[in-house]
Amino acid sequence: MLFATIFFSAFFGIYALILLLLVWPRPALPRLTATPKVSILIAARNEEATIERCLRALAGLNYPASQLEILIGDDASTDDTMGVVQRFIADKPQFRLLPIRHRLGTARGKSNVLAHLCRAATADVFLITDADMALSPDWVQTMLAAAPEGVGVVTGITTAAGSLFGRLQGLDWLFGLNLIRVLTDLGLPITAVGNNMLVTRAAYESIGGYEALAFSITEDLQLFDQIVRQGWGYRNIITPSALGISVPQPTVLHLLRQRKRWMKGAVRLPWQLGLLFSSYAFFYTVLGWPGLLPLQLIVLLYAAKVLCQTLFLVITLQQAGHRESLGVLLLYEWYLLLMSLAVLGYTVWPSSILWKERRYRWAEG
Repeated sequence: MLFATIFFSAFFGIYALILLLLVWPRPALPRLTATPKVSILIAARNEEATIERCLRALAGLNYPASQLEILIGDDASTDDTMGVVQRFIADKPQFRLLPIRHRLGTARGKSNVLAHLCRAATADVFLITDADMALSPDWVQTMLAAAPEGVGVVTGITTAAGSLFGRLQGLDWLFGLNLIRVLTDLGLPITAVGNNMLVTRAAYESIGGYEALAFSITEDLQLFDQIVRQGWGYRNIITPSALGISVPQPTVLHLLRQRKRWMKGAVRLPWQLGLLFSSYAFFYTVLGWPGLLPLQLIVLLYAAKVLCQTLFLVITLQQAGHRESLGVLLLYEWYLLLMSLAVLGYTVWPSSILWKERRYRWAEG
């Protein structure tokens, strides 16, 4: 009983601190007074169903088209990705499609496409996103405003939409990214997320580019880690104008495959984040330990945890300029519990990682 008292006191004490840090006033991003040229980079493989949505959002950016260079790298797609892109960009000179068919250095897959795109880019700032993302119209100027001199990498905020399953995935994105943002504000270098990211050319070239790095299937985490090691600053921001909405994974199996790839990178994340996520597992373990706690206390502690989690999500949604119903927020508790168990089981299962119709061994990257 003493151990349970200590654990739950620490658990809710840390949660209260996180909630406080979540609402702690932060300086507003400065207003951008110039419109420098930027290169937007998209690695695409078999994205015929989603990429036009992404391109339409980029075509609608509130930024001078003459200052935009939007490069799409086709990674040997076996569907009509190239045809969709070619038809859409035919009358839009700020877009350019590059077929990627050979490797640069040690790069493979997505990192190889990005290595080619960074070489082809002409601007001093790279904005990187995915073919299944739709970005806010003010995305470019918001990300630029978050990258003053000395900052080499910036991560925006991401969610997902669509069906109930997709919206629950969106809450997962928001929960994880805002927790990372809180730790980043404390000066802890956690990670960047490659579907909504700014990297300066100077920071990218200081590490030799993707072609000089050992291959990794979590290329965004690897890039972030190497840039920070070179002494560059980093920021994670959450604001409606930096919000990207991803197409969710269509099925549980697709989601498990995605999370297994992410778990490969998670083993290299700072211990502070691992400790926070592990505390959730310990919470359920201690709460459900046979005979340890009376039923009334179990119900009270569980309700308090759900309340803290829901408050976190409500604040995060407000900061991101997104909306969700209370019913879905409460349902997220069961989604989180069931998916965490499923991801853990699928990750330890001895199988390869399937990513964009390519298989990678767990030992790779």
